[in-house]
Parts: sequence; C-alpha cells; structure tokens
Amino acid sequence: MNDIEGNVTSLVSESSQLVVAYGIKLILAIAVYVVGKWVVNVLVGALEKSLNSRGVDPTVASFTRNISYYALLTMVVIAALGQLGVQTASFVAIVGAAGLAIGFALQGSLANFASGVLLILFRPFKIGDFVEAGGTAGVVHEISIFSTILKTPDNKTVIVSNSAVMGGNIVNYSTEKERRVDITVGVSYSANLSEVKTVLQEIIDGEERILKERESTIAVAELADSSVNFVFRVWVETGNYWPVFFDLNEKIKVRLDEKNIEIPFPQMDVHLIK
Repeated sequence: MNDIEGNVTSLVSESSQLVVAYGIKLILAIAVYVVGKWVVNVLVGALEKSLNSRGVDPTVASFTRNISYYALLTMVVIAALGQLGVQTASFVAIVGAAGLAIGFALQGSLANFASGVLLILFRPFKIGDFVEAGGTAGVVHEISIFSTILKTPDNKTVIVSNSAVMGGNIVNYSTEKERRVDITVGVSYSANLSEVKTVLQEIIDGEERILKERESTIAVAELADSSVNFVFRVWVETGNYWPVFFDLNEKIKVRLDEKNIEIPFPQMDVHLIK
C-alpha cells in the first residue's frame, strides 16, 4: 500500500509540475497570439487608411490589405507556436519553400499585379488620356490590376499587360494643355526663300486655332538632295493637334501652288540604249 501511495503521490506531483510548466507556456502563447493579432489589425487598418487617402483603387487596396494581414498573422502564429516549445524552424522553411514555389508559378501574374499597383500609385496616365505604351497607342479605357485596356483611334480594343506597360517608355500626349505641330516643308532650289517664308507666315496669321502668344518657327532646316527643307512649327491646344495638323498640310500645298512655288518630289530618268 505504501508503494502504491508513493507512486500516486509522485504521479500527482509530476502532473502538477507539467500542468504548471505547460500552462505557463500556453498562457504565454495565447497572450502572444492575442496581442500580436491586435497589433496586426492596427497596422493593417493604418495601411488601408493610407491607401484610401491616396485614392488607390478599392480592389488594389483590398487585395493589399488581405495579403498584408495574412502575412503578418502567419508570423504571429509562428511566434505563438514558438512559445509552446514547437520547433518552428522546419515550419518556417516549409512556408518559405511553398511561398517560393507559388511565386515562381505565378511570377507573370505577380509582375502584372505589382506593375498595376505602381500604375495606380504613381499615375503616369489616367483614363481618357491618349498614350503610347506597351508597343501600342490609344486612349486609356480602363486600368485594372493585371492589365490596361486601350482604345485605338480606329476603335480597336487592345489589352496590354501592366508589366509590358511599366517595362517600357510611356508617352502621354494628354498631360500638357498645349502641343507643338511640326511640319517639314520642302521647296525647289529655284524658289524664292523670302516668298516661301511670307506664304507660311500668312498661313499662321490666318489660322485662329494657332496660339499666337507662343512663338512660331519658320526656318531653313536642311539643304537636301532635291529640295530646300523648311521647319514649320506652331503651337496649338492639345485637343486641336490633329485637326490643325491635317488642315495646315492642305493649306501649305494649296498656297504654294497658288504662288507657283514648286514642291519637289522624287523622279527617275530612264535612258534606253538601242
């Protein structure tokens, strides 16, 4: 009996020690999880407010919030397991390997997503702008997380991946209110250059859409093989660029013809030998 009582007493004592030891660890683990989760919510809430205050797209803001939340919460869970005495090194290695594998599998999509976030944050263009990007040109119709949709002047829809947009040069033709129209005018070497300048200046004076407060340029730019080339540069409002460009080309041709000023064109002389 004495042996049995001694074993029971010893078992109870050991059990009490185990309960105390693991109870403390369990309490610490719960405390780490609760406090850590509270900190994660605070950080993620601050991130979400920051994104919303900057006018970030709601879809991007929500996705970024969720990714940040689960990433930070995973770190909290690992820390809590560590308080219980669980060897987290292997667990961290497994999570890291899984993340690496997923990253490689989705690297194209992740690159497009990251580029979409940058486009929304830095706004090199907005919906309605006419841009050249990703090897095409058109009016920006939509900016989504993974792609940008452009409408070409002939009304085709082009879907460009965001990584292609951010990976090259972006030319935004709608950013500035004014644009310069550049036209090269070639005349014959026999033409009177002063008369040519007078004709071009009259065209400028007669075109109301040209901004007269901006300096226009009429100058000899090149003595080419078969023509004397003038640069003809005027400033217009961005919305009038193409109408003015087309009208000026027509007016230049008509006015030079009226003044009998020749516009050279390529010719070929063929000699037949009998």
